Amino acid sequence: MSTDRYVSPLSERYASKEMQYIFSPDKKFRTWRRLWIALAETEKELGLPITEEQIEELKAHAEDINYDVAREREKIVRHDVMSHVYAYGVQCPKAKGIIHLGATSCYVGDNTDIIVMAEALKLARKKLVNVIAELAKFADAQKAQPTLAFTHFQPAQPTTVGKRATLWMQEFEMDLEDLDHVLGSLKLLGSKGTTGTQASFLELFDGDQETIDRIDPMIAEKMGFAACYPVSGQTYSRKTDTRVLNVLAGIAASAHKLSNDIRLLQHLKEVEEPFEKTQIGSSAMAYKRNPMRSERIASLSRYVMIDALNPAITSATQWFERTLDDSANKRLSVPEGFLAIDGILDLCLNVVDGLVVYPKVIEKRLMSELPFMATENIMMDAVKAGGDRQELHERIRELSMEAGKNVKERGMDNNLLELIAEDPAFNLSLKELEKTMDPAKYVGRAREQVDAYLEKVIRPLLEKNKELLGVKAEIHV
Repeated sequence: MSTDRYVSPLSERYASKEMQYIFSPDKKFRTWRRLWIALAETEKELGLPITEEQIEELKAHAEDINYDVAREREKIVRHDVMSHVYAYGVQCPKAKGIIHLGATSCYVGDNTDIIVMAEALKLARKKLVNVIAELAKFADAQKAQPTLAFTHFQPAQPTTVGKRATLWMQEFEMDLEDLDHVLGSLKLLGSKGTTGTQASFLELFDGDQETIDRIDPMIAEKMGFAACYPVSGQTYSRKTDTRVLNVLAGIAASAHKLSNDIRLLQHLKEVEEPFEKTQIGSSAMAYKRNPMRSERIASLSRYVMIDALNPAITSATQWFERTLDDSANKRLSVPEGFLAIDGILDLCLNVVDGLVVYPKVIEKRLMSELPFMATENIMMDAVKAGGDRQELHERIRELSMEAGKNVKERGMDNNLLELIAEDPAFNLSLKELEKTMDPAKYVGRAREQVDAYLEKVIRPLLEKNKELLGVKAEIHV
């Protein structure tokens, strides 16, 4: 590895080899050649004088890109597409004259961009489905574990560890819906010429409109797409890139929420991300177990969410049928958005698969707050024992304030139950009050909600995508 120049951490540290290949030169230029073959085949099938021998010659060199020839040619002509047309022609002398016939540069460039984004979305989709599957296992295993819930990060009515996991899962499920919508609506540019009018094909096919109408559908079918966009300028609408990166930004937002919650829970020592036996948490504080994977998720997620602005601004600033101020930006924003989301999903898989739950710590914190949560039940029991509801409500409010003051100002344990037991207005013993301290009484329908969500939504989703399951995270340093 060269050490005297910048190397993107997205490829060195975060993204999988599979995602890196999708955005590699090999993938790009092999797709260009597949598109040139599809165009030549279509033109031959529609009656142009292109021979089978020429098609076979093109196919014989579809994979072995002569990069050295293309690089040298580009130094002379300063045009990447024409450099590769030339290089392909060097390998295919019989077909040289029909390569790129009737097309403009965006025929290979833009169609390849769509093909690559579609494949990248499919890989992201596979990993997203597996993140949902791992969260489903975790939610099911922890659905009955009561835990203190938080609103405003202040103690609130209890939930369960598994119910909280369904909140993370549902957001990823929503992202999957968005991804499927965008992936299902992607179309190729087709071959529409320099301003989208197909003027060159009018010349090639002597003005035969019916024949020209068949070009785009035939190319789309050969490249595995259902259709081409019905109208375009020279390029496909850059709003397409906006829609794609908005999906990635949505996944990133969900992952960021997950990672934030895990980092807070790790601070509370209730739930912890996986920590390897030889892992070092701090160069100075040897005892540290920092949530570095969750922190990395948050860090990369912020990058992806901000990156979504790039195609939005690019889309908004395109002039008429095309300008070239999209090109440099697209080369960065689209691949790097996908490389980052790939790393994020691998990290999510790794973290969720290895989450450690500490029930004793969870129980201790919950029990320290539960007397406050139980006050309504206690008040009802006191009314049954002959008390006045309105008087009891005021008295329990006062005692709750006193207990809270004892905890915060004096460092005492929560003694609300003892204060209530000592108050004759309640007519309840400490033993009777302690019977109300079963956490399972205060989690509502959390367990039933987990079961229903898994049964009605997640299991059908996973069954529908069972061929994608089993992905293991590719984690770098």
